[in-house]
Amino acid sequence: QVQLVESGGGLVQPGGSLTLSCAASGSIFKINDMGWYRQAPGKEREVVATATSGGSTDYLDSVKGRFTISRDNSKNTVYLQMNSLKPEDTAVYYCNLKQVSRFTARKYDYWGQGTQVTVSS
Repeated sequence: QVQLVESGGGLVQPGGSLTLSCAASGSIFKINDMGWYRQAPGKEREVVATATSGGSTDYLDSVKGRFTISRDNSKNTVYLQMNSLKPEDTAVYYCNLKQVSRFTARKYDYWGQGTQVTVSS
Protein backbone atom coordinates (compact mmCIF):
# COMPACT_ATOMS: atom_id res chain seq x y z
CA GLN A 1 0.00 0.00 0.00
CA VAL A 2 0.98 3.60 -0.63
CA GLN A 3 -0.20 6.67 1.24
CA LEU A 4 -0.15 10.16 -0.28
CA VAL A 5 -0.40 13.23 1.94
CA GLU A 6 -0.93 16.60 0.29
CA SER A 7 -0.40 20.07 1.71
CA GLY A 8 -0.19 23.66 0.58
CA GLY A 9 -3.64 24.52 -0.70
CA GLY A 10 -5.50 27.65 0.27
CA LEU A 11 -6.99 30.94 -0.82
CA VAL A 12 -4.95 33.22 -3.06
CA GLN A 13 -5.68 36.32 -5.09
CA PRO A 14 -5.52 36.27 -8.88
CA GLY A 15 -1.92 36.59 -10.01
CA GLY A 16 -0.66 35.03 -6.80
CA SER A 17 1.32 31.88 -6.18
CA LEU A 18 0.96 28.66 -4.23
CA THR A 19 3.08 25.56 -3.86
CA LEU A 20 1.51 22.16 -3.31
CA SER A 21 3.43 19.26 -1.81
CA CYS A 22 2.66 15.57 -1.78
CA ALA A 23 4.63 13.08 0.28
CA ALA A 24 4.34 9.41 -0.57
CA SER A 25 5.05 6.60 1.86
CA GLY A 26 4.71 2.83 1.84
CA SER A 27 5.55 0.33 -0.88
CA ILE A 28 6.92 2.66 -3.52
CA PHE A 29 8.69 1.22 -6.53
CA LYS A 30 11.84 2.83 -7.88
CA ILE A 31 10.17 3.58 -11.20
CA ASN A 32 6.86 5.44 -11.01
CA ASP A 33 4.90 8.40 -12.26
CA MET A 34 3.67 11.09 -9.90
CA GLY A 35 1.35 13.89 -10.81
CA TRP A 36 -1.30 16.41 -9.96
CA TYR A 37 -4.91 16.35 -11.07
CA ARG A 38 -7.69 18.77 -10.32
CA GLN A 39 -11.45 18.77 -10.24
CA ALA A 40 -13.58 21.88 -10.26
CA PRO A 41 -17.26 21.82 -9.22
CA GLY A 42 -19.40 20.30 -11.94
CA LYS A 43 -16.41 19.29 -14.03
CA GLU A 44 -14.48 16.11 -14.61
CA ARG A 45 -11.11 15.51 -13.02
CA GLU A 46 -8.29 16.55 -15.33
CA VAL A 47 -4.56 15.98 -15.29
CA VAL A 48 -2.58 19.12 -14.52
CA ALA A 49 1.01 17.94 -14.56
CA THR A 50 2.94 14.69 -14.37
CA ALA A 51 6.55 13.77 -13.68
CA THR A 52 8.24 10.43 -14.14
CA SER A 53 10.90 9.12 -11.81
CA GLY A 54 13.27 9.58 -14.73
CA GLY A 55 12.61 13.31 -14.88
CA SER A 56 10.20 13.70 -17.78
CA THR A 57 7.36 16.14 -17.25
CA ASP A 58 4.12 17.00 -18.99
CA TYR A 59 1.55 19.75 -18.48
CA LEU A 60 -2.02 20.66 -19.24
CA ASP A 61 -1.89 23.28 -21.98
CA SER A 62 -3.67 25.90 -19.89
CA VAL A 63 -1.01 25.79 -17.15
CA LYS A 64 2.11 25.67 -19.30
CA GLY A 65 4.44 28.50 -18.40
CA ARG A 66 2.66 29.10 -15.10
CA PHE A 67 2.94 25.80 -13.20
CA THR A 68 6.07 23.75 -12.54
CA ILE A 69 6.09 20.18 -11.31
CA SER A 70 9.17 18.80 -9.57
CA ARG A 71 10.16 15.74 -7.62
CA ASP A 72 12.52 14.83 -4.84
CA ASN A 73 12.92 11.10 -5.34
CA SER A 74 14.98 10.75 -2.16
CA LYS A 75 11.93 11.96 -0.22
CA ASN A 76 9.27 10.44 -2.48
CA THR A 77 7.77 13.89 -2.70
CA VAL A 78 6.27 15.78 -5.63
CA TYR A 79 5.67 19.52 -5.75
CA LEU A 80 3.54 21.79 -7.87
CA GLN A 81 4.64 25.41 -8.00
CA MET A 82 1.72 27.47 -9.26
CA ASN A 83 2.32 31.03 -10.39
CA SER A 84 0.10 33.64 -12.02
CA LEU A 85 -2.95 31.88 -10.68
CA LYS A 86 -6.31 32.55 -12.29
CA PRO A 87 -9.85 32.10 -10.97
CA GLU A 88 -10.27 29.20 -13.40
CA ASP A 89 -7.52 27.35 -11.54
CA THR A 90 -9.89 27.02 -8.59
CA ALA A 91 -10.39 23.33 -7.88
CA VAL A 92 -9.58 20.49 -5.55
CA TYR A 93 -6.09 19.32 -6.43
CA TYR A 94 -5.24 15.64 -6.06
CA CYS A 95 -1.86 13.99 -5.93
CA ASN A 96 -1.47 10.75 -7.86
CA LEU A 97 1.12 7.98 -8.01
CA LYS A 98 1.13 5.27 -10.68
CA GLN A 99 3.49 2.31 -10.67
CA VAL A 100 3.77 -1.12 -12.22
CA SER A 101 5.21 -4.20 -10.54
CA ARG A 102 8.15 -5.48 -12.56
CA PHE A 103 7.44 -8.96 -11.23
CA THR A 104 3.69 -9.28 -11.85
CA ALA A 105 3.04 -6.38 -14.25
CA ARG A 106 0.19 -5.36 -11.96
CA LYS A 107 -0.66 -1.68 -12.17
CA TYR A 108 -1.14 0.40 -9.06
CA ASP A 109 -2.89 3.76 -8.93
CA TYR A 110 -2.97 5.77 -5.71
CA TRP A 111 -4.65 9.08 -4.84
CA GLY A 112 -4.28 11.65 -2.12
CA GLN A 113 -7.22 13.09 -0.23
CA GLY A 114 -7.19 16.35 -2.17
CA THR A 115 -6.42 19.92 -1.23
CA GLN A 116 -8.57 22.93 -2.08
CA VAL A 117 -7.09 25.77 -4.12
CA THR A 118 -9.26 28.85 -4.41
CA VAL A 119 -8.25 31.81 -6.56
CA SER A 120 -10.41 34.80 -5.79
CA SER A 121 -10.18 38.47 -4.97
